[in-house]
Amino acid sequence: MTDTATSLLDAVTVPEAEGRAIPDAATREIIGYAPNHTVDDLEAAIAAARAAQPAWNALGHAERSRLLNLVADEIEANADELALILSREQGKPLDGPNARFEVGACAVWTRNAADTVLEPEVVFEAGESRAEIHYDALGVVGAIGPWNWPMMISVWQIAPSLRMGNTVIVKPSGFTPLSVLALVEIFNRHLPADVLTVITGERGVASRLAAHPDIDKIMFTGSTPTGRRIVESSANNLARLTLELGGNDAGIVLPGTDVKAHAENLFWGAFINGGQTCAALKRLYVHDSVYDATVEALGEIARTIPFGRGTDAGNVIGPLQNEGQFDIVKRLVDEAAAAGGRVVVGGAPAPELGPLFFQPTIVADVSDGVALVDEEQFGPALPITRYTDVEDAIRRANDSEEGLGASVWSDDRAAAVEVAKRLEAGTVWINSHGGLNPQVPFGGTKSSGYGQEFGVAGLKGVAAPKVISY
Repeated sequence: MTDTATSLLDAVTVPEAEGRAIPDAATREIIGYAPNHTVDDLEAAIAAARAAQPAWNALGHAERSRLLNLVADEIEANADELALILSREQGKPLDGPNARFEVGACAVWTRNAADTVLEPEVVFEAGESRAEIHYDALGVVGAIGPWNWPMMISVWQIAPSLRMGNTVIVKPSGFTPLSVLALVEIFNRHLPADVLTVITGERGVASRLAAHPDIDKIMFTGSTPTGRRIVESSANNLARLTLELGGNDAGIVLPGTDVKAHAENLFWGAFINGGQTCAALKRLYVHDSVYDATVEALGEIARTIPFGRGTDAGNVIGPLQNEGQFDIVKRLVDEAAAAGGRVVVGGAPAPELGPLFFQPTIVADVSDGVALVDEEQFGPALPITRYTDVEDAIRRANDSEEGLGASVWSDDRAAAVEVAKRLEAGTVWINSHGGLNPQVPFGGTKSSGYGQEFGVAGLKGVAAPKVISY
């Protein structure tokens, strides 16, 4: 670790006696200690955020946008430090669409929140009569984040909330608190006191945050079961909710598709961040006419992809982040193989690299009813299943409680669009999967949550609409 990276890590870690040990995902050595905040600490932070909010809101959009652009500059200036902390704590490699990519996205999404224009909307006008919708700050936003993209998703929650005049309490995952603490440290170099606070620590903190009477909005990214508990916790305070929950995203490869031309995009749709992405491709339905070619092309990429510790140059897939997720991936792959699935490549841990490494895995000849297809694996294992009728593939893709993302793969764009219209998902990509644009709304359907983030829709999601009629 470089001296500059140590200086930022030192700014957010606490002495061993006062904190909780956070291991390196690849080596399991301790890299720092996160504060053990209590519910009392949370209460104090919320009270301070509530007191700071009126003055922050009074600064106006132009000044808040100026400060957020300074934050984006600061993120870029400290990108190497942030990426190294992230790579060690989360496990994703520095190279490829991973740690450096995530830190860069933090700057991009912060600037987008700062610069997106949200004007009052005229919704009725007749003669002297007029009705407009204005958007005001809500108050205090609680942002509860995941461990898979801890910095980037935190920015999705923090930056628009601040832009709209809210103050924010951040509760990061207990698996990846140091990277979020480092990110908030960067933000707070440019923000007034108590506008943005991060709370890490005991299990009761998140549930208290969701239920607290002085919290006006909860933004949560994580599992569907936890999302349901947040809905229950927020019943008494009626906090507004944006929930981005689990996904078991399906992809459909249509007949006649040149799969070799799409193989790299298909692979990264499934294996970005080692498959630990809510909107990654989790199950692939391939027409019989191109099935063997698809399995061969994806297997070859998985067999040769640079795989190992994230801090080693060139690697683009790293370990699972934690033991629990490693066990889930291993169980699902083992069960698929036992049920007759053909392990084309991978299929086993890689203990020579470290305890949480699992080989990039392609499992062919599986179908619905096998847990690897029916459940979200959230790891580096892609099941591929054959179909002969497009109508059947659409039905099977939609036969899921989740509806976060989906994709259609074809050289016939018109045919792909027609299939995309029938898939039950918040976003359907064509010839790609999982790519996000800070101006394009993103959110799920069914059990994958509700509410949208990014762009104008994202700003509206952290604001209180007010109709003025005259």
